[in-house]
Amino acid sequence: MHKGVIYAVIAAALFGVSTPFAKSLVGQVAPVALAGMLYLGSGLGLLAFYLLRAFAQRAGAVETAGITRADLPWLGGAIVTGGIGGPVLLMFGLTMTPASSASLLLNMEGVLTSMLAWFVFKENFDRRIFIGVLLIVAAGVLLSWEQIPTLGVPWGSLAIVGACLCWGIDNNLTRKVSASDAVQIACVKGLVAGSVNLAIATTLGFHLPPVPVAAAAGVVGFCGYGVSLVMFVLALRHLGTARTGAYFSAAPFVGAVVSLLMLGEQPGLVFWVAAALMSGGIWLHLTETHEHEHEHEVMDHAHAHRHDTHHQHGHDFDWDGIEPHVHPHVHAKLRHSHQHYPDIHHRHDH
Repeated sequence: MHKGVIYAVIAAALFGVSTPFAKSLVGQVAPVALAGMLYLGSGLGLLAFYLLRAFAQRAGAVETAGITRADLPWLGGAIVTGGIGGPVLLMFGLTMTPASSASLLLNMEGVLTSMLAWFVFKENFDRRIFIGVLLIVAAGVLLSWEQIPTLGVPWGSLAIVGACLCWGIDNNLTRKVSASDAVQIACVKGLVAGSVNLAIATTLGFHLPPVPVAAAAGVVGFCGYGVSLVMFVLALRHLGTARTGAYFSAAPFVGAVVSLLMLGEQPGLVFWVAAALMSGGIWLHLTETHEHEHEHEVMDHAHAHRHDTHHQHGHDFDWDGIEPHVHPHVHAKLRHSHQHYPDIHHRHDH
């Protein structure tokens, strides 16, 4: 299995598992404050890991490519849209929209992520990938359809769709910086988004919960938002946005399985239909073969790499021969043919 797929599946599993635990905290914490604590927990946990890794690197561990100045506009846009705009719109929409309708509408994130990737950011897709995305999204819709939804006030529904659009933009902008350190990216997003959302909660007059509840939210946020986001960024690096988003759409299925196990419920027909649809969509992606002659333009960037077909370059420093290693390097123009995904080295036209 391609390692990018593994990263995406782990990201979806962690986020899906965190959902039932986050829901258990909703009654104890105001939604805006809970969103802030989940994000802040992810940021603080990843900051601790980042500092520990920095000490390890001094002892000779493999280095990572940090965020560059060129990454800042893309990362800033991702934080504003996905970390701040999305949660605020979602909280606003939830105040005017029935829960069943909100759950159904949240599945628009996968659709909008793929649509933006294909038609705005010009990421490659074919009929097989398109059908796979449709099957996975359809499965998510079924899992969310607990009753016939009543959309109610249109402004609430529009706000939730707006939140999904923010997260779709976030996913596509994050892909632009996915060659940089995934831990650093997720850490910055968590710290900034968490701080802003908590500030909004305080401004609105919401009180913070007791320390045990806040700690529980922090742990859930670290696993379901922090580590999951690190895996998501790594998947973006290897698979591109639409394919990563499609695999991540499996999160509702994981969450549903965990909920069934926690609550001891028996799954009904809709659950198994959704499982079949999602399995079919994932199978279409796993069995994808995309191969053609393509040309790599000259590219200058930095990321962890080995000296494979795409990395045939010299060094202007004494190299100890250890791989993978990190340094700024230039890709010369190259034309060849092989199977590939729209990763950081294959963002070409067709």
